[in-house]
Amino acid sequence: MDSWNEGSAYESYIGRWSRLVAHEFVAWLGVPPGLRWVDVGCGTGMLSAAIVQDAGPAAVLGIDRSPDYVDFATHRLARETVTFVPGSAEALPVEDASFDAAVSGLMLNFLPDPAAGVAEMRRVTRPGGMIAAYLWDYADGMQLLRIFWDAAVKLFPAAVTLDEAVRFPICTPDAMAGLFEAAGLTDVRTTAIEVPTRFQDFDDYWTPFTGGQGPAPAFLDSLAAADRAILRDRIRNALPIGQDGSIALTARAWAVRGTRTDQ
Repeated sequence: MDSWNEGSAYESYIGRWSRLVAHEFVAWLGVPPGLRWVDVGCGTGMLSAAIVQDAGPAAVLGIDRSPDYVDFATHRLARETVTFVPGSAEALPVEDASFDAAVSGLMLNFLPDPAAGVAEMRRVTRPGGMIAAYLWDYADGMQLLRIFWDAAVKLFPAAVTLDEAVRFPICTPDAMAGLFEAAGLTDVRTTAIEVPTRFQDFDDYWTPFTGGQGPAPAFLDSLAAADRAILRDRIRNALPIGQDGSIALTARAWAVRGTRTDQ
């Protein structure tokens, strides 16, 4: 049911919050300037933009399966040292050991085989280089989605199989660390990254769910109009709406990093 084909819709839905996480993620990595980076599953380019702004890279290559997202990122960010190309995370179109750092934001859980994605990130990273990723804490800390799915499952119990916390058990620090360790990476570490997600009003929260990008909006699109209205009202009642109409939530992501130490 997942759809990834409209960059502006994704930006208003998740991109604006992932951008905040991306800056915290790059700061946590703490790498020196002048490195060659590959951003695997780059989407609309929010992590690549954070790398450019915060890490002083020599070059950044973004790769994504969605040609529409690649075009969006290219028009917004591409320059002499930053390029975006379409490609599969499980078969990256680059040579072995050609990057100093391979990173991925909010993508590994969507792969049929996340281990294959990590193996590819390891393959294209030089010995001594870094591999890192972050994923939303769908089970608890990603509040804007947790509130949506809690309401959806109460109204439509069959939706439990679509709930991202159920679909993506990989999105925990232990599971992510295990994935990296199984790929042969060393010095594996995890951390939590939490950012504020403040909405001006209910429309600011709800409208991005109608843009069709990702699992929750796709589920919403599958409902009849009357059921969508019922779900909307249930969610409105569950949100902590302030006296001024604003909604203050938080979003947590889990991040993991490791080092390729083999020759």
